[in-house]
Amino acid sequence: MKIGLYFGTFNPIHIGHLIIANHVAEYSDVKEVWMVVTPHNPLKKKDTLLKDSIRLELVHLATEDYPKIKPSDIEFKLPQPNYTVNTLAYLQEKYPENQFSLIMGEDNLKSFHKWKNYEVILENHDIFVYPRLDAKDRTTKIIPSKVNYLTIKNHPKVHYINAPIVEISATFIRESIKNKKNVRPLLPNKVWEYIDHNNLYKK
Repeated sequence: MKIGLYFGTFNPIHIGHLIIANHVAEYSDVKEVWMVVTPHNPLKKKDTLLKDSIRLELVHLATEDYPKIKPSDIEFKLPQPNYTVNTLAYLQEKYPENQFSLIMGEDNLKSFHKWKNYEVILENHDIFVYPRLDAKDRTTKIIPSKVNYLTIKNHPKVHYINAPIVEISATFIRESIKNKKNVRPLLPNKVWEYIDHNNLYKK
C-alpha cells in the first residue's frame, strides 16, 4: 500500500492541513495519509508547543471522520532529535509491505537540500508538493549551495499536486485565540471544542 506521510507539529491541526491531506488521499495514487505528529521541530520554540499527547489527541479528533487519514505518533517512539530519513528507514523496516511518500509545501522543498541525507530520501521516496501563494517569489532565487532548486523541483520523484491553496497559519490561530478572536471556522469542529473547553492557547 502506498502511504503519504504528512509531518507537522500540528499546533494545532487546522482545516488547511485537512484539505491538503484529503486532496492527496483522494486525487493521487496514495491510499492513506498518515499525519505524523512531530514531538519537536528544531526551528520552533518548544515552549510554544502543547504537550505531545494533546496535539496527538487533536489530530485524532480532526481525522476520525476521514477513513483515509490516520494519526501517527511514530516519532514519539524514536530517539530525539530525530530526522526524517531515520523515520522513513524505521517505517520501511516496520512495514515492508508499504511504500512511503512525503507530503510537503513548496517552501519546505526549497530548503530540502538542507535535510539530512536528502539524496537518499529523494532516491527512494516520492514527494508530493503542494503550492504556496508566494512560492513564485521564493523559487526564483538560487539556493546557496551546489544544488539548484530546479534540480530538485524537476526530479522524477517530485510531484506537484493541484490542491486548493489555503494560507492558514497555526501561529495566527494561536495568537488569535490568545487575543480572544473567534477562529472556529479555521478549525475542525471537535478540535475547536476541545481547545475552547480546555482553555488552550489562551495565555
